[in-house]
Amino acid sequence: MDEMERYEAPKMIFPGQRDLAGAYRVAWGLLHDDAPAEALEILEPALEAEPDNVGLRSLRAWAFFRRAQLDKAIADLRFLVEADPTDVWARHTLGRAYERKSAYTDALPHLRIAAVMSGDAAHERAVARVLHLQDQLAQRVN
Repeated sequence: MDEMERYEAPKMIFPGQRDLAGAYRVAWGLLHDDAPAEALEILEPALEAEPDNVGLRSLRAWAFFRRAQLDKAIADLRFLVEADPTDVWARHTLGRAYERKSAYTDALPHLRIAAVMSGDAAHERAVARVLHLQDQLAQRVN
C-alpha cells in the first residue's frame, strides 16, 4: 500500500449540516479521535432536530462522559436505559458515571446488570472495584 492509499481525508464539517447520518458519522469519528468538544458541536444541532435519536444520544453521552460532564452524561444515559433496559453499554457507562461522582450506591445496580447481561470480565471487575470503594468509604465514615 503506498502513501496515497493510507491517506485519510480530514473530516469536513459544513455549517448548517442537517444530515443526521452525516452528523453521527462525523461525531463518532471525532470521539474516536479524542475530540469530544468538537463532537458536541456536531451533536447538539442534530439532537435539536431529532431529540429522541438513540444513536445521537449515545454519542452525546459518550462525549459528555469523556469531558467529565457527568450530570449531563447521566441524563443522556438514563434516557438510553429507559429506552432500552438491555443496552449493556448504556448500563455500564451509567454505572461508571455514577462511580466517577463517588455515587457508589447509584452505580452498583447498573454495573451489576451490565456484568450479568454481558458476562464481560471487565464489567465484573467494575462491580468489584465499586464494592471495594464503597467499603473503603464506609470505613472512613465509621
